[in-house]
Amino acid sequence: MLKVCVIGAGSTYTPELLSGFIDRQDEFPLDELWLMDIDKERLQIVGGFAERMAHAHGARFKVILSTDQKASIQDSSYVITQIRVGKMEARREDEYLGKRHGLIGQETTGVGGMAKALRTIPVIMEIAEDIQEYSPHALLVNFANPSGLITEALARYAPQVSAVGLCNATLTTKMEILKELNELLGTDFAPEETHIKTLGLNHLTWFYGFEVNGQDYWPQIMENMIENMKHEEDPFFDPDTLKALGMLPNYYLRYYYYTQKLIAQQNNWPPSRAEEVIKIETELLKKYADPKLNTPPDELMQRGGAYYSTVATQLLNAHYNNLNEIHVVNTRQNGAVPSWDNEWVLEMPCHVNASGIMPIPAEALPLVCEGLITQVKAYEILTAKAAVTGDRKAAYQALLAHPLGPSADKVSFVLHDMLKTNREYLPKFF
Repeated sequence: MLKVCVIGAGSTYTPELLSGFIDRQDEFPLDELWLMDIDKERLQIVGGFAERMAHAHGARFKVILSTDQKASIQDSSYVITQIRVGKMEARREDEYLGKRHGLIGQETTGVGGMAKALRTIPVIMEIAEDIQEYSPHALLVNFANPSGLITEALARYAPQVSAVGLCNATLTTKMEILKELNELLGTDFAPEETHIKTLGLNHLTWFYGFEVNGQDYWPQIMENMIENMKHEEDPFFDPDTLKALGMLPNYYLRYYYYTQKLIAQQNNWPPSRAEEVIKIETELLKKYADPKLNTPPDELMQRGGAYYSTVATQLLNAHYNNLNEIHVVNTRQNGAVPSWDNEWVLEMPCHVNASGIMPIPAEALPLVCEGLITQVKAYEILTAKAAVTGDRKAAYQALLAHPLGPSADKVSFVLHDMLKTNREYLPKFF
């Protein structure tokens, strides 16, 4: 029996994930899809919609709703985690934590990302324990943010569980570049013909190559991108920076490269992004509750997370069917980048087949990137330790190490605020 368990299935993303399994059921012969959440009311709304979708679109697998984590995990081949500890209200607190201290307020980057990690990692560790006991051969596929940091914690503190971290950002970037390249060249290249070169940490990667059937088009792509940005009123990155790098930074690097500009934009709150998403999700859940609805509504695209189902279900399909496809994931690099620490979890291209996730050897990024990566990786390792153990000294050092953290004389104030705000989710610190 092929069983997949989704933990945090009350997420508004779940219907998109279900669509991915329906689209691939001929090659990925799923028998049971267990949708698990601790929020009974939300699970009934989202899960009920998922059941109607499955029936309407010819799913040959059974959809099972559950609030029992152990039963959901038992005998699963794959466990997908998409949890949000503290729900969207906690994300709003993460954003305003940064704002009230004059720092970046964001759910995965900076102090907000650290708060989210401290809440999320202990819960993920409990899930890993249940996987070890009830389905030790399952692959844990984590989508919960901050995905790379959570995967780092799993690699260090639950190495007995096979785990990989996923993010949709690389595929989204790949599809945008492919569209621009086809327009530039007048071609009709398909996604499966392409390979994007990227390396770094989750939400801290750089793109430096784009091959189509083995031919690299990166010089043309960069030239076109830089030229287009010269004519944009407020481009994501300034042309001089892209020209100097010769690479395209991940969107989240804006928080590092243009920190003061983005902090200034926070003065326009409310609404923060969390407050926008709360409104979007309220409307989505109303639609999901409509007994006549059996197709994802257009409003789901406003939620973000494009290609979420594609990333998740393609990975599972490649693993299950031994396809040896290349996927960009977060995993321990194990010497694939020789000059970096073997134990670091990186976001990088890997071969995916029935044997597991194998990082593809790559050269380290240039010095202009390496310093930032090293600094943020130190923060990740310290945050993982703090989350697992409740070590306040490690948490203090994590804030001190983060390039978007407070100045040294403000670390104690920010840490106290972070822990106090999230106290109900952080029993190990109290």
